[in-house]
Amino acid sequence: MGDLAIWLRVGGKINESLNYVGGDYEMLLLKKNVTYGGLRKMIAKLLNVDESVRKMELNFETGVPFKPLYGVTDDRTLELYMHHARQESTKYLLLVTVGEESVTHGKVSDKAKTEDQNLSDSYIPGLDSINEVPNMANSSNVAEDHVLPELFSNSYVNEMPMEMPCPADSQFVSPTPIPSFVDVLPNASEGNEQGTAAEDVCTTPVEPYQNVPPIPISVVEVDVEGSGCGDQTCVEEGIYGEGGILGEIEEHRIFRSKRELMTCLSITSMREKFQYKVFKSKPTFVVVRCVHTSCSWRVRAKKLKKHTCPTDFKPVRRRQAKSWVVGECVKRKLINPGRVYRPRDVMDDMKRKFGVDISYSVAWRGRECAYDNLRLGTPEQSYKLLPGYLHMLMATNPGSVVNLEVTDGNKFQYLFIAFAASIHGFSYCRPVISIDATHLKGKYRGVLFTAVCHDANQQIFPLAFGVGDSENDASWSWFLARVKSVFGVNPALVIVSDRHRSINNVVQEVFPQAFHGICMYHLLNNLKTKFRNKTKELEQHYIRTAKTYNLQDFHVLFYTLCSAVPGVKEYLEAVGLDRWTRSHAPSRRYNIMTTNISESLNAVLVKVRELPITAFVNEIRLLCQKWFHERRTKAAGCTTMMSKDIETKLEERKDRAQAMGVICADQYTFDVVDGERNYCVDMALWTCTCRKFQLDQLPCDHVLAVVRKTPYQAYDLCSLYYTREFWHETYRGVISPIPHISSWTIPQQISEFELQPPDVRTVAGRRRKRRLPSIGEELPTPKCSRCKERGHNRATCQNPIALHPSDEAECPGSNLPTRQPTHPADQQSMQQL
Repeated sequence: MGDLAIWLRVGGKINESLNYVGGDYEMLLLKKNVTYGGLRKMIAKLLNVDESVRKMELNFETGVPFKPLYGVTDDRTLELYMHHARQESTKYLLLVTVGEESVTHGKVSDKAKTEDQNLSDSYIPGLDSINEVPNMANSSNVAEDHVLPELFSNSYVNEMPMEMPCPADSQFVSPTPIPSFVDVLPNASEGNEQGTAAEDVCTTPVEPYQNVPPIPISVVEVDVEGSGCGDQTCVEEGIYGEGGILGEIEEHRIFRSKRELMTCLSITSMREKFQYKVFKSKPTFVVVRCVHTSCSWRVRAKKLKKHTCPTDFKPVRRRQAKSWVVGECVKRKLINPGRVYRPRDVMDDMKRKFGVDISYSVAWRGRECAYDNLRLGTPEQSYKLLPGYLHMLMATNPGSVVNLEVTDGNKFQYLFIAFAASIHGFSYCRPVISIDATHLKGKYRGVLFTAVCHDANQQIFPLAFGVGDSENDASWSWFLARVKSVFGVNPALVIVSDRHRSINNVVQEVFPQAFHGICMYHLLNNLKTKFRNKTKELEQHYIRTAKTYNLQDFHVLFYTLCSAVPGVKEYLEAVGLDRWTRSHAPSRRYNIMTTNISESLNAVLVKVRELPITAFVNEIRLLCQKWFHERRTKAAGCTTMMSKDIETKLEERKDRAQAMGVICADQYTFDVVDGERNYCVDMALWTCTCRKFQLDQLPCDHVLAVVRKTPYQAYDLCSLYYTREFWHETYRGVISPIPHISSWTIPQQISEFELQPPDVRTVAGRRRKRRLPSIGEELPTPKCSRCKERGHNRATCQNPIALHPSDEAECPGSNLPTRQPTHPADQQSMQQL
């Protein structure tokens, strides 16, 4: 990859909501092999900033709610930022924060000056002399009162010489520290400990620190003897960093040992070109000061107080393990909506990580608290947030159509969403729309309505989504009326659905000119229900009858089907032959004979349908955004005339066409010999007697056989709906992301509108998540992996297992062979029995 032009946002600041406010924009050209240090120099030169005087931080917005800002602190994070910026430079701006003029290490608070006046000037040797590498497993030590710069080396440091004076103009930078251990405690003065008691210090071990992002910390006390709190080290879960002894010395930071603290101080003094001496030292307390008489810099540290309660007093069940605390501990594992994380898993994780036993109810409530935090609040809060979310969706995706309809009392009734990218892309897809509905599984239930079609590469192209109370005439009419107003009516439009009564009633009213076909698979399930004794014969003949292109072949296959299953002829004719067969359809259905694309979309959203309404809509947007980006990239990389799937299909047909004979009648008419049958191809009318060429708008085997013998080109005979240009144009639109809720700009009228959830009768007991099988649908029976029999699983298996497979005699109902008696006494006993 070559050079990269990036946008900078400078002159602003990051507020408490982690949003970058204010500032101006600049542009910078980065070389391919730019380093982090080189980038900082380039920005400092561009902004005329002296890094030795002013602090400069680099961040960029991630677009994800759980970590809106990501710091650029080294070459690794710079490479990560450049990877995002190459995809969309205007989205991933580099946020530059320049602080005020940094203080020298000689500046200190008035409180610290007053306290130091009471300290002795005696020097205690040995505490600033380090003779071995610090033991990282020791207990926690802390320093406070001042912020020192980030350090670059973790090498061993001996006692510093005392002759060098402290420079009066010494200044430094204070980047984001990367600590080893942290805790947050109030300040405490020497001798008497005030504020929060040491018993409140967290005593939980953490996971390896390499996997946790750095965050700023501050230090309060030092554990000199390494005892920590009880038998464990004082840390807080999830805040390990990559710094160790090289991190900053700042207030509320905890060190593992006193030696580690002194090592960090020594390395800091080397880098900042100053010297310090140990001003006061006790087994539980230490104070160091700068050796220069006019410099008031100092660091105070003290030991964390040890718990005095007996070990047998600590119960297994902790009263602090409340449900909301449990939720904070496990919410990272619930970010993916499709992950199965049961309350039993929560109990096991709390036991493994913290050694705490919690009840099933606490685990369940903790998981629900985590869900509420990750899913933009409770189900009721999600409905109130929905109007603002829809406003931001339209603001970030201009041209999108969103309709929200409420009842009296501002209660939710219907929702319709069609992205602008989908509206644009439908013009380049075949005019066959598959519609379906599926149930939502949240607290207020409801139904999801979908309208999808096929793109040039035979993939699912989402058109519109709707949410209603149930699958009835009113909701279907409302949804399809919006589909019609957004996508219009094509004279060749075909709508494919199942045989739901409401769909049949509404399609005829909303789309009177469109052809309404039904899914042949759903009709097969209805046939299986009505003709239960002829299931095998139905599966054998029905599919071939429905899929055939040729009318003569249909009559032969339909006669065979009716002969095998008496009574099926009247049933299928009452349904309408044109609605379930390809050969009788008045409009082209192409290869879309089922609603599989709708069912596939429902399967993708199976876990998402459990989310509250706003989180559910957001997951749909994320899915469409991902699909559009991936397929746009794939289409842009296509080098063939047709899409990849169509190219593969044409190559397969060309291989079969090589075995066919072609007899020319004139320059347009040809006779193609395919085995024992002949087919007539008319290139002037673009027809073949097999009818596959006309109905699919794609050359069949017989046409490709003619192409091999004539100057015709196969690509010229394909519909434009299959071309690479249409494929790329289908996904030209971009579905833009929506910023974090803290960055939303909502009009007052919308922000004051409180949407209420719909009225739903709550049924006692656990909500159903698995759908009821359709009529005629055969669910697969489980197979036991232990005894290999069907009807149960391994957990409920009670069959004995064969110990000697070579034995021939078997017990009834099991694989265990019967052992014949061989001892004479056993044989005599068997004869008596």
